[in-house]
Amino acid sequence: MKLPQSSYAASPGHFADYSKVKITKLETFLVKPRWIFLKIHTDVGVVGLGEPLLEGRALTIQTAIKEVEPYLIGKDPRHIVHHWQAIYRHAFYRGGPILTSALSGIDHALWDIKGKLLNVPVYELLGGPTRDRVRVYGRASSGEEIKKRKAEGYTVIKTGVFKKDPANIVENPRFIRNAINNFAELRQAGGDDMDIAIDFHGSIPPQTAKILIKELERYQPMFVEEPCQAQNVDTMVDIARGTHLPIAAGERIFTKWGFRELLEKKAVSIVQPDLCHAGGITEGRLIAGMAEAYYVPIAPHNPMGPISLAVGLQLAASVPNFLVQEQVSLGEGYIKNPFKLQKDGTVMIPQGPGLGVELDEAQLKDKIGHDWKNPESYNALDGSVVDW
Repeated sequence: MKLPQSSYAASPGHFADYSKVKITKLETFLVKPRWIFLKIHTDVGVVGLGEPLLEGRALTIQTAIKEVEPYLIGKDPRHIVHHWQAIYRHAFYRGGPILTSALSGIDHALWDIKGKLLNVPVYELLGGPTRDRVRVYGRASSGEEIKKRKAEGYTVIKTGVFKKDPANIVENPRFIRNAINNFAELRQAGGDDMDIAIDFHGSIPPQTAKILIKELERYQPMFVEEPCQAQNVDTMVDIARGTHLPIAAGERIFTKWGFRELLEKKAVSIVQPDLCHAGGITEGRLIAGMAEAYYVPIAPHNPMGPISLAVGLQLAASVPNFLVQEQVSLGEGYIKNPFKLQKDGTVMIPQGPGLGVELDEAQLKDKIGHDWKNPESYNALDGSVVDW
């Protein structure tokens, strides 16, 4: 019987005295195309990496981290849960995407530091590996693209709802037909052995989403993501009860308290915590445990950079109820030793200490700085604001 191999990092050859370690500085920098990288420095020379992000609000997150910095300076970075609680609960107004996104990146970096100090991967600190590789998915919007992804080795693809304009509250048969025909093309090109998920992105009104889901059932998508705005949990419950297709959501839900309602009301059968928003590794492990109690797998959301991917791989390696990991960058041009897609559509879990990644500072030089903004979408007929 094959078991995942434990991967303690190689001995450094000496044992430094880390009985006392203090945080000295927090450093953030914008990285193209739309990311933020965080470095937490210590007085023993060990630096932790994190990826705090709130898409389109990069300067806001930088400010939030700057506000937290005075609390962390001089503290022992190894007291991760204590720091999580202090940063979250000492804010009179708790939660929300700004605080939890800043906190998530800090949490990543603290786990990275702790793993480096102990010379083990983070997943060893979370109980050891439950698997030796992690299934990841790519993206495609046409039959030609899905054939390319399949040739590259992907066994899972995610696509969006095909549309020329943002969806109206109630759509006509042509809109439905075009969307379904596009997915049918993907299914034919990918074949029955390709898992194809479809993301409604919370931008399809529930009146139209129900019709689309019914028509999609014959093509058996792997899951339907965010069939409505995720904060509208009762509407999502209604949609979930009307189909046998798996419903997935979670990228815009924060902390264990947010996921509690999704799970208790059976609004989803797959949870997608974004570890850059939901509370980092500390909270992601708790969310995974809550989901396991409901027989629900996790498929972490991650349209971000390689540090975020490394965080997702660490969590995936340490929990039993993992399904698939989203990614848009395997780290080429950003990290030394980028991740590699295996022929079976997986990425091997990292072997190095901490998060297992090291920034390639030389290649990063021309990628520093961005002014990425969220798309602004309007109704094609009357110019009213719609979701993108």
